[in-house]
Parts: sequence; C-alpha cells; structure tokens
Amino acid sequence: MSIPPSGRQYEIRYGEQLAVVVEVGGGVREYRAGDRAVLDPYPREAMCDGAHGAVLVPWPNRLGGGRYRFDDVDYQVPITEPEKGNAIHGLLRWCNWEAVKESSNQLTMGVRLHPQPGYPFALDVTVDYLLDDEGLTVTTTATNRGEQPCPYGCGHHPYLSPGSGLIDQAVLSFTAGTRIVTDPDRQLPTGTEPVAGSSFDFSAGRQLGDQRIDFAFADLARDDAGRAWVRLDGPDGRRAELWVDNSYPLIELYTGDTLSPHRRRQGLGVEPMTCPPNAFHTGDGVARVEPGQTVTTRWGARLHA
Repeated sequence: MSIPPSGRQYEIRYGEQLAVVVEVGGGVREYRAGDRAVLDPYPREAMCDGAHGAVLVPWPNRLGGGRYRFDDVDYQVPITEPEKGNAIHGLLRWCNWEAVKESSNQLTMGVRLHPQPGYPFALDVTVDYLLDDEGLTVTTTATNRGEQPCPYGCGHHPYLSPGSGLIDQAVLSFTAGTRIVTDPDRQLPTGTEPVAGSSFDFSAGRQLGDQRIDFAFADLARDDAGRAWVRLDGPDGRRAELWVDNSYPLIELYTGDTLSPHRRRQGLGVEPMTCPPNAFHTGDGVARVEPGQTVTTRWGARLHA
C-alpha cells in the first residue's frame, strides 16, 4: 500500500465523531460528526493545501522578508511564500510528527524543533486532540529546551465547513472590535480599523455571499468562560462552531479564494493566533519563552445541530 502524502493517518472516535490527524505537520486532516463535516477536509490521497488543519509554530501567518531581530541579534529564515517575499506559518508544517499518546478518543502528537539557521532555538511541541461531549478540543504545548530565551508564537489553520456546497450560502456569526488592515501585495499589516458598521461586521450574523476575506481580527467578544466563538450556519440548517480560549487574542478569517479553482470557498479558514501577522518583525504579541518554560494554548470545534 502506498504512503499517503500526509503520512500516517491517526483516527480517534467518540460516538458519531471522527477526527483524522496526520503524521506530516501533525495537523487535523478531517473532523466530522456523523455524515457532516465540521472542519473542511482535504483528500487522503492529496498533499495538504492551503495549510488545512496545520499547526503554525513558532509563528503564525506572514513574516515579511523572513527577517526578524531578537535580543539584538538579526535572523533570516527561509522565504516560503516567494511570490510575496514572506516566510509563512512557521517551521513545522512539513515535519514528521510522532504519536506520543493514543487512546480511542484522544491523540497527542509531538515533535522537536531543533536549532537551525534563522531559528537557533530548541522547542518541544505537542498537540493534543480530544473528542468528547464538547466536540474536538486542541491543546498545544511548547517547551523551550534550549539554554537561551526564544521568541514564540502559535497558530492553527482549520477551516469550518458549511456542509455541502460553498461558503457563499452560509451565515457567519462572529464579533470582534478590530480588523488588522494589510497591504494588498504582501498582506503585511499597515494599521487597524474598527469592525462595527463595516463590511466585516458579522456580529448580527449574515450570509457571506461572494465577500472575500483574508484578515486577522482582534478585540474578540468572549463569553463568561473567556471563549471567543466563530459560527458558520450551513444551508443544511446545521452549525459548525469554533472557539478559542484567552491564550488566543486573534482570529484570522480566510475565505479560501487563492486555493486551486476546485477547492476555493469550500471552507472558511478560522485561524486561532497568539500574535498578529509579521509579529516576529514587529515584536507585537510575541512570547519570550525562557529556558524550561512551557506555553499552552487551547481551541476547539464542534457541530451544533
């Protein structure tokens, strides 16, 4: 049997829920409840496209020119978005991860990020996937195993599914106070704008239509438990939901317009992020992780019938 492009496939189940986590990148390839996708999948026989389900460490989103400065030292990481001159979504998307803990409804994937040119720091990273009555909960833990402090940011790249069809017919509900504005060429931040009353205001819930979105949002509205929610009501009357805890102050929304034609707008990218685009360059929101220190972040998704 040939090896899938995303490597070994790990399945966990709970009741009617199924999640498939992959060896390459350690991300979630598929999450469904019964016959309904909660997170838009990519095919088993295909490479991960559009960072579907990917773990974004040690930075999410874009880093302009791949350059940053930390503790008075300049660093250069490889350019992985050459058409825009950026490094994008960290260093772990194509690494082989290993299962370090397995049960029927829970899986923990782990990897060591060894020091390398541009990021000469050592990180142990685990991502725990749990299915239970609350849906899917994803907990990311990073520990600095080096002898010096390191810069750190974390993100994930799931896509909420509208069910069948495109997201155009789905109703998006999401409340945030601020949108991070980016330049159209490189998609690096140029400032912020209030969301209220703008075309990006989904606080009352409305159909996406043909609106194109690829922006990060801050000042998220949160419930009494400190969770911020994104809800996508599909034409089938069922709702896919994603939440983030207080460790994620930002969520990027992406309507998938730059994917290959047959994959566009099949899911809504809802990306938990601990820091904004170009954070390693600006220092905005970047965690300084001391030797031996551990950072934990958590998000989740579920189907609300």
